[in-house]
Parts: sequence; structure tokens; C-alpha cells
Amino acid sequence: MWIADSWKDYEVLDASGGEKLERWGDYILVRPDPQVIWSTPRTHRGWEHKNGHYHRSARGGGEWEFFGLPKEWSIGWGSLTFRLKPFSFKHTGLFPEQAVNWEWFSGLIRQAGRPVKVLNLFAYTGGATLSAAAAGAAVTHVDASKGMVTWARENAAASGLGQAPIRWLVDDCVKFVEREIRRGNTYDGIIMDPPSYGRGPKGEVWKLEESLFPFLELTARLLSRDPLFFLINSYTTGLQPAVLSYLMGCVLTPRLGGRTEAAEIGLPVTASGLVLPCGASGRWQR
Repeated sequence: MWIADSWKDYEVLDASGGEKLERWGDYILVRPDPQVIWSTPRTHRGWEHKNGHYHRSARGGGEWEFFGLPKEWSIGWGSLTFRLKPFSFKHTGLFPEQAVNWEWFSGLIRQAGRPVKVLNLFAYTGGATLSAAAAGAAVTHVDASKGMVTWARENAAASGLGQAPIRWLVDDCVKFVEREIRRGNTYDGIIMDPPSYGRGPKGEVWKLEESLFPFLELTARLLSRDPLFFLINSYTTGLQPAVLSYLMGCVLTPRLGGRTEAAEIGLPVTASGLVLPCGASGRWQR
């Protein structure tokens, strides 16, 4: 497992009974987590002194209950600053477990010793974009949500990267990749965090199990002649890391050589010393 253990402003304090207790800077949140199928005594004081609690509804979705939580606050990771706010579907605007991947590809960018172009697809609020830009890459950030792209740009400004070479694009990722191929553009590194399910601008259905392999084949055509890396993240329940490794091994390794590996990504739990699994990532590098 690849563990995101370099945080100072974030930690999973405890996990029990379908929920995790998290510290986000100065604030304590309780959020549901489908991986937490065990129930242990909730002895950590944070359970009783939380600032926000997302209650899952039996009918689907849920709602927040707040106890002195501001509408917005910030936390830092290295030189980066991320603005946070609770919104529907329990999220805060950041997936802290991804820091283990940020460290990985940032090291490759810094070691390259040459200009590096990175494409970040389904880019959300820009954690990977800012990490790549801080490492020296020119980044193209693509997400279909205008609100998420605006949020990412605000994170860039807060991190001192407002003038960094980042292209901010509100676009359907599949359509964008198709156009980039026609334009003849290429990238040295590609990051994608595709959803389990979604719909395109004309009602096209995206199901990860059916769409990921052809999209990987398509997107691989955007790699430069001397690429550095390719990263795929998945939060789809039941999709094993080995599946990502196999996909990349089928598409990337035969044409480019290099090395493919995949693993669960996780966050350490302070109370138990164990690691909470948080999805899977597949990595290819030259």
C-alpha cells in the first residue's frame, strides 16, 4: 500500500462504526466511510468535540450538522495551500490520500532536468495540478465543472501559483483528448482521476468498467516521444489495483517499455496505528 503520511495539517484521528474522525487543520470532522466496517470503542475526545458531522441518509445522500465550523478555511501541504468547505456528498474539496501520488510524480518532474508538460484530466480542485506546477511543470488542467475549475484557480492563487504556467479548461475530458490528438499536442506526464459513473455533454454515459480501457488507449496517444509518467486513480468499489496495473501493462508497456505498478492508497489512523484504505492508483513510468 502507498501511504500518504507526510501531512501536518491533516490526519485521520480514529475510525469506527462506518465513520472516520478527521482533523483538517484546526477543525474536527466526522464523515462516513464505506471501508470502516468495524466498531471499536470511540475513546478519542474528538468524537465528542467535533466541528462538523455528515450524516448519511438511508434514502441516499445525507446532510451536514455543524458545531462552530466556518463556511471556509484552509490547510497546507508543503508549499501549497488548499481552501476547504463542506459541500454535498460529504466532500471538503480535497482528497488527502492523493499526497502520496503528488510526491511520486513531483520527484519525477524535478529529476527530469528539462521542460515537462503535464495533462491533468478530471482534475477537480487542483491538488495534482498544483503539485506538478510547484515541481516545475507546465500543466493543462481539465474538468467539466466550472465551479471546480474556479476553486482550483483559487487554490493556485493561495499557493502563490497564480502566475504559474497552468491552462485552466472547463471541458469534457473525452472530447478534449480527441481534439488534442487532432491538434498534434503531446504531454510528458498524464494524470487522470475518472469517475465511476457520469454523463457527457450530449448525454453520453460513462461507466468506468466499460469506458476506462478505451479512454486509456485514446489518452495514451497524447504521450510525448520521451514521456515521464502516467497515473490513474480509482475510487470505484471492487476495482482491484491489479486491474489498473493490467490495463496500463496492456496499453503503455508494450509501446513504451518502462515499469507499471499499482497499489491501494491509504491514510494512517492515529488511534490504532493502522492504515485506512482510500482507493487505488496505477502508475507507469519510463
